[in-house]
Amino acid sequence: MDPNAVKSTLSNLAFGNVMAAAARDYHKELMAQEKAQASATANEEVDLDELMDDPELERLHADRIAALKKEAEKRQELKRQGHGEYREITEGDFLAEVTGTEKVICHFYHREFYRCKIMDKHLKSLAPRHLETKFVKLDAENAPFFVAKLAIKTLPCVIFFRNGIAIDRLVGFQDLGGKDDFTTKALEILLLRKEMIKENKLEEEEDDDYHENRQRTVRSSVNADSDSD
Repeated sequence: MDPNAVKSTLSNLAFGNVMAAAARDYHKELMAQEKAQASATANEEVDLDELMDDPELERLHADRIAALKKEAEKRQELKRQGHGEYREITEGDFLAEVTGTEKVICHFYHREFYRCKIMDKHLKSLAPRHLETKFVKLDAENAPFFVAKLAIKTLPCVIFFRNGIAIDRLVGFQDLGGKDDFTTKALEILLLRKEMIKENKLEEEEDDDYHENRQRTVRSSVNADSDSD
């Protein structure tokens, strides 16, 4: 037998064995990957099932539901006490109204005073947005006793009550720029500063969106004018 032929045959056999071994190893690796993926999927399913039955999550969910229910009940109670709307009261109602809840904003007004009507408009807008505070108004002409007791000299006069005690007041528009064209937002900021209302996050987000859209509109208008020039 030709020695070279024998050597070639042995070499081919060795190469064939190597390839067969490599093929077996590759097949094993594929099987291992498939098994690992199947195991991971099974673990994910188990984890999801465990999460669904997790007592800690169930407790957190129950606590959240209870908190929402409590908040809804609180809102309903405040509405029963007259919160959420801007109401007119009488002199006979006054003490019960201002002592029956923590925070009360009372507008002493005159029916024929133009500035009192301006203040009415803004307070009426704020009342449903700040349920935590009661907003009321009282005709000064029909409440001479409390006008005298509270030393009210100028109208409109908005008095701030906390737990039945008059803690501050807004006389005329002196803290609002002294002009008739102040905005509801300006009054709202003043009441926030006086801690008579709480910050309304939803309103803040809506205001931000409004100002952003307003700026875009202005920029678009400026760009359009530039193009026409």
